Amino acid sequence: MQFKPYARSLAVALSLAFVAGCSSTGGTQDGSMDGSRDGASTSGVGSGQVGGVGVGGSDQNGQQAGIPSVRTIYFDYDSERIRGEFEPVLSAHAQYLRNNPNARVVLQGHTDERGTREYNLGLGERRAKSVERFLSVQGISPSQLEVVSYGEERPAVSGYNEDAYAQNRRVVFSY
Repeated sequence: MQFKPYARSLAVALSLAFVAGCSSTGGTQDGSMDGSRDGASTSGVGSGQVGGVGVGGSDQNGQQAGIPSVRTIYFDYDSERIRGEFEPVLSAHAQYLRNNPNARVVLQGHTDERGTREYNLGLGERRAKSVERFLSVQGISPSQLEVVSYGEERPAVSGYNEDAYAQNRRVVFSY
């Protein structure tokens, strides 16, 4: 029967198309598109200070001056609660977004690798939505905010210890 070779070829072709469709098309593991890494420090370097958070000038992509330099906040294990130490970072982003009503930001939620893929996608979304709620309370228009969850798919750090896990539990601001 000649049907089997065609079916096998079709199955292989569909599998390759599926894998290619699922692969990443850009960005880095920490969620940034330009390869820069943001630490958890709230003392930034830039053209000024906003709420203890550094703000940068115009970047290589021509973004407007004043975007806070700290663009990553971190979360405790299995939690979407915003830690108090990151409230100044969020306030700086809220101030920038209020001052620039045409600016848009994607809030990228991430988790460590513990838990199922489905659970981690949900947790990443809850973390990003927690940041979205904080910014909304600060008067930011929902049209300026977009929430995306990557779950465990884009780790910032490889490793199987608490330090690596802690760096992967985050929300990244992507302007």
